[in-house]
This record gives sequence, C-alpha cells and structure tokens, in this order.
Amino acid sequence: MTNDMPDHPPSLPKALRRVPIAIAAVVIGGGLGYAGLHGFEGLKGAASGDPACRAAVDTAKRLAPLVHGEVAALTIAAAPLRLPDLAFEDADGKPRKLSEWRGKTVLVNLWATWCVPCRREMPALEGLQEKLEGPNFEVVAINIDTRDLDKSRNFLKDAKLTRLGYFNDQKAKVFQDLKAIGRALGMPTSVLVDPEGCEIATIAGPAEWASDDAIKLITAATRPEAAGD
Repeated sequence: MTNDMPDHPPSLPKALRRVPIAIAAVVIGGGLGYAGLHGFEGLKGAASGDPACRAAVDTAKRLAPLVHGEVAALTIAAAPLRLPDLAFEDADGKPRKLSEWRGKTVLVNLWATWCVPCRREMPALEGLQEKLEGPNFEVVAINIDTRDLDKSRNFLKDAKLTRLGYFNDQKAKVFQDLKAIGRALGMPTSVLVDPEGCEIATIAGPAEWASDDAIKLITAATRPEAAGD
C-alpha cells in the first residue's frame, strides 16, 4: 500500500466472524495473519517497551474476560506500546493530533467510503459515541479517502451520523503509521487507546460497537470498578 491509496481497491477477501455485520476487513497488502503479526515483537520497533504504557497492559489484562461475543475479535495488548502521535485534520481543515486526546480513553477507527465493512460499521460507532462520549471517552474516526472528501462528508450526512466528529487524512499516513508498528493490515482498523496514548486492544475488521458487549468493555476500560458489573 502507498500513501496514494486507491478509492476502489481490488478484490476484497472475506473471513467469517460472529458479529451481525460480519464481513471481512479489506486487506491492503500482505498475507500474514493479523494475530501472528500482532504478536511479532520485531514489528513494534522503537514504539514498543515504553514504561509509561505498562498500565495499559494491566488494563488489557483486566478487560480480557470481557473480550467475547460481539467484541471477541479484539486482541488485547500483551506488551507496552505507545501509539505514534497520529496526525490528521478536522472538518475545518485544522491540523489535529492524537495527543490532543490525552487524559481520555479513545477508540481510534480508520475508515473509508470504498470499504464496505467500514460503511456498515459506522452506525455502531455512532451508537457507541452517543452512549459513552464524555470526559473519559471519545470515538475518533479518521476517514482515509484519498480523493473527493465531499464523498465521505456526504456519507455521514446521508446516514445521519451526527455524533461522530469528522476527521480525515487524505494521504492515509495514519494507516501507514499504524501499519509500521503492526497495528493495521486492512480496513477497518480500530485501536482502543488509554489516556496516556498507549494501546489497550486492537481489532482488524468491524465490530458491533453499540452492542452490550462493547459498551460493557469500553465502560470497564474507563471505569475499573465497572469490570465486574
């Protein structure tokens, strides 16, 4: 994959998943299984091993019993990993960075209009944002369409997805940055990030984010006392 990502990629492989919107992620290169790549320490490079991210691994372990049902495909963090400070733009064209959300647990999602699973997942992300958005949590969904930004804006408008903020990266560098640390192989990709900017969990493919399973997991990530509810 290059930064000039095609708006209509070639044939899209499928994989069976249990979620109702079950449809495979759009693979953008490489035939390695995501789980294997996720555990391959060599791909983490300089971004791994940050002592400040050990708390995120502890959070991931605490959440492990909640990774089932509609969020069974999540892979929890097994080693400290600080995400790159992803750079993108907001609806007004203002430069933004992931570090602006420090202090909040964030679900970073990469999506594109040419990605069918992405489009089907967006209402669930909207539902998650509606239920849990607040001082402790936010969905940051970043569109990576490389052409015709009005297409992605119109998609959100036509689908009446008004709770999600509009963010975009027309060069798709956010995908490349996550791919470089083994956290993005296809679309959609979502990473649950702790308030220090560290990985809690990652998923390659869509999920029912507005489901009870997802709500319980995200709530437990932001409020430790909720893990046993």
